[in-house]
Amino acid sequence: MTNKIIAFCIPYAGGSATIYNQWKSKLESQITLCPIELAGRGTRITEPFYTDLEAAVEDIFATISAKISTQDYVIFGHSMGALITYELAQKIKISGIKQPLHVFFSGRKPPHISRKIVYSSLSDQAFEKEIMLLGGTPPELFKYPELKQIFVPILRSDFKLSETVVQRDQISTLPYNISILVGKDEKIEESEANEWGMHTSKTCSVHFINGGHFFLSKEVDAVTNIINQSVSKYTVN
Repeated sequence: MTNKIIAFCIPYAGGSATIYNQWKSKLESQITLCPIELAGRGTRITEPFYTDLEAAVEDIFATISAKISTQDYVIFGHSMGALITYELAQKIKISGIKQPLHVFFSGRKPPHISRKIVYSSLSDQAFEKEIMLLGGTPPELFKYPELKQIFVPILRSDFKLSETVVQRDQISTLPYNISILVGKDEKIEESEANEWGMHTSKTCSVHFINGGHFFLSKEVDAVTNIINQSVSKYTVN
């Protein structure tokens, strides 16, 4: 019999749980996809945005705690979702709940490397320009006032979370195997990606994938293959 494993997936800034729906047919049968919906978008559109990174972590921690019991699971986060995943993993490490089998950090430099652009402090015009340069955002979002009114506040709130720097006297290593996914064309050097290894006492594997920052949606097969291969090490027939 094969162990069932839940894959909790946390979206990037401005994204909702639906960004992971296309993975359902690509993941192995023993993996149950569980995209996390963040407050203020998707099915939780009426809820207020998180006030800070800690509030987001507490909310997701409560969601995961309620779902796992004795269930095996992994966590995946992309961009802002990778930062949330990191802080979530730190919280889980010292909690009494079941620990994840594996953690995936995608599209982000390790947390000890500071970001060069502080998006949340930019003017509206500069903010829109930088967001479009990242790719992955439909141009229509900034063309139509109705869409801007809905999505720009979400993006600004998320980038404020994404730019949070959690101060620690030293790196607090995680006791999990981790995988790092990086787009070949995004602004993350190989040496920077490899520094994720400083954040775990176990193994760290780094994978470079075709595309820019939003390779997540364009290279579905490549991303899900990495997840499938990583998770297969924990399943028992």
